[in-house]
Amino acid sequence: MTVAHTRPVRLMHHDASERPFIVIWEVTRACQLVCTHCRADAIRTRNPFELTTDEGRRLLDDLASFGTPRPLVVLTGGDPFERPDLPELVAHGNKLGLSMALSPSVTDRLTREVLVELYDAGAKAVSLSLDGASAKTHDSFRGVDGVFDDTMDAARMVRDVGYRLQINTTVTRSTVRELPQILKTVLELGTTLWSVFFLVPTGRGKLLEPLTAAEEEEVLHWLHDVSALVAIKATEAPHYRRIAMQRAGVDELDDVFPVGPLRAQLRHDTADLLTGQEPRRRHPRAPIDVNSGRGFAFVDHVGMVYPSGFLPVAVGSVRDQRFPEIYRGSGLLQALRNPDAFGGKCGQCEFRTVCGGSRSHAYATTGDPLAEDPSCLYQPSLAENSASLAK
Repeated sequence: MTVAHTRPVRLMHHDASERPFIVIWEVTRACQLVCTHCRADAIRTRNPFELTTDEGRRLLDDLASFGTPRPLVVLTGGDPFERPDLPELVAHGNKLGLSMALSPSVTDRLTREVLVELYDAGAKAVSLSLDGASAKTHDSFRGVDGVFDDTMDAARMVRDVGYRLQINTTVTRSTVRELPQILKTVLELGTTLWSVFFLVPTGRGKLLEPLTAAEEEEVLHWLHDVSALVAIKATEAPHYRRIAMQRAGVDELDDVFPVGPLRAQLRHDTADLLTGQEPRRRHPRAPIDVNSGRGFAFVDHVGMVYPSGFLPVAVGSVRDQRFPEIYRGSGLLQALRNPDAFGGKCGQCEFRTVCGGSRSHAYATTGDPLAEDPSCLYQPSLAENSASLAK
């Protein structure tokens, strides 16, 4: 198989030290689900110290102040639909020229009426979680019976209203072999983007078992295999970009990257499940070189700013400083933009400028966000030159 000779990784069209590419705002931590992997360790009721409507509008003003291209904004939680002022916040962001997206939980609050109201307010994309191929797995993961069937209905409703649909899937050692079946469902739902989350042991996720580095490598290769079927985002696995660069222009991929047992099974099951179907193939969407603090930032429900939601080291509060000042001036965020200073093999790797490793995995396992990422199998070749590889 020959891979088209196009740029394997998309580069940001602006300086990541000056403005973010995407900002996630956790508008509330309240949620009626009890997901086993929850980063936020969500609660049933809203925190009275959440950012108010006026404070939220001011945050959106700050994000719009970066100018064009403005950051993408995702309103998440908990469950953002727990906030009654959500349509007002979406409308304000849309008026400012921000691209507004939603990441709700599948509960009784996710109704067609609310989706239409938010769509009319200016939201254009919705992401839903699908963490298992069946009700047995997904409902167990989410902590509520019936949520798998409700998610299928919600996904169809999201598309019917007119939104772009993103499916988020968290991978653990107990669910990894369900990925081909989940892929089949993702295709059937008409998904625009499949975001595959590689478990970071934080929040309730500490109780689950992540993939080994070797297993993660196999899954990332499989994801690249199927990226002609649906756009793929590998969340907390930036070495997907390294794999995309390594595979670019290679004719005999299996000779260069030998297939292990896990990838062989994923391939076999994918072929078996898609037999007789003709999924529409597309030119694979190259991953973009965004990482924690480098083009990416997270704001929690009380206004604290973090490099990402999976890296719980606060760098400031939007109640005390304007967001652009925090993003540009934080010492930690500045350090995260300098991969040459990363510890271990991450700081030596020839792919460091477009990968940089998962800073969240590094922090979760060592307590140091600049340390080596233990979830990456790759051993750097110091003879290579990163500048030439990035061209």
